[in-house]
Amino acid sequence: MALKCENGKLLALDQTKLPSEEHWVECATPTDTIRLIQCLAIRGAPLIGVAAALSLAKLAETGVSAKEFRMAAMALRESRPTAVNLMHAVDRMLLAFEAHSGSAELLVREAEAIFSEDVALCEALANRGAALVKDGESLLTHCNAGGLATAGIGTALGVIIRAHQQGKKIHAYVDETRPLLQGARLSAWELKKHGVPHTLICDNMAGFLMSQGKVSRVFVGADRIAVNGDAANKIGTYSLAVLAKYHGIPFYIVAPRTTYDPACPTGKQIPIEERNPLEVSRGAATENVWNPAFDVTPRALITNLIFDDKME
Repeated sequence: MALKCENGKLLALDQTKLPSEEHWVECATPTDTIRLIQCLAIRGAPLIGVAAALSLAKLAETGVSAKEFRMAAMALRESRPTAVNLMHAVDRMLLAFEAHSGSAELLVREAEAIFSEDVALCEALANRGAALVKDGESLLTHCNAGGLATAGIGTALGVIIRAHQQGKKIHAYVDETRPLLQGARLSAWELKKHGVPHTLICDNMAGFLMSQGKVSRVFVGADRIAVNGDAANKIGTYSLAVLAKYHGIPFYIVAPRTTYDPACPTGKQIPIEERNPLEVSRGAATENVWNPAFDVTPRALITNLIFDDKME
C-alpha cells in the first residue's frame, strides 16, 4: 500500500526514498500532492489518479468555494500529461462536486469509491493475467506496475505476484528501468517482499536474455491506451515489444479500463511527458539531453491487451 489515511491525514509512501527507507509524507493540500506526483514520490498511472481524488476530497472537507475546488482540480489534472487515469479521476470528482453541491461527505465517498474500485480492478487483472502463466515459466517486466503504482496488488507486477501466490514455480526478470530505476528500486523491492524469485537486469540485457530462451512472457503496464490499442508506458517498453516480437515471445499490456482513453484515436495523439534533463545527465560530459518519460508501443507488437473485464 502506497497511500493511507491516519488520524485524518492523507499520507503517501515517498517512493523516491525506496528501497533504503520507508518514509511517509503528508498530502495536506492539493499543492502538496502535485509536488509529490511531479517528483515521483507518488507515481504509477492508477495511483496518481487515486491520490488526486483523495486530495480533492480532503480539500472539500475544508469548505472551499467552487472556484477554489475547480482550480485545484485542474492543477492536479495537469500535473502529469501522459497518464489518463489522473484525468479520469479528477473529472469524476469534478462531476461529483457539481452533482452534490460540494458536499464534503459525498465527495469523500466518491474518492473512497475510486480507491476501492482500483483495488478490485487490480484483483481482476492479476487473476486474468496469472491464468496465462504456466508452471516453470520465466517472466520479464519493465518499470514498476505493482502495489506501489496502484491502490491494490498492481497490474503487470500483480500478475507475476498472483502467479507466485497460486503456487506456480515462476521466475521474474526485472529491467532496472533507466533513468530513475523504478524496476531496480521498486519492482525488485515488491517482489522480495512477496517472496517471488527474481533477477535484476540492465535494460539493454533484455534482448540477449530472450535469445538465451530465458523469457517465456513479457508483462508490462500502461499509462494510456488509445482506441486502436496503441499503448504508452515507461520509456523502454517499445524496445522490449520489438525484441519480444523478433524472438516470438508473447508480450502483454496489463491495465485497468481507467487507462483506456476513448478520446485518443491512436498512439500518435498520446502526449509524451518530457522530464528534467538532469535525470539523465548526472555525471555526463554533455548537457545536450533528451528525456521522454514514456514511449508508445503499436498494437501490432502487443499479443494481448489484458483489461480487468476482458482480454483483447
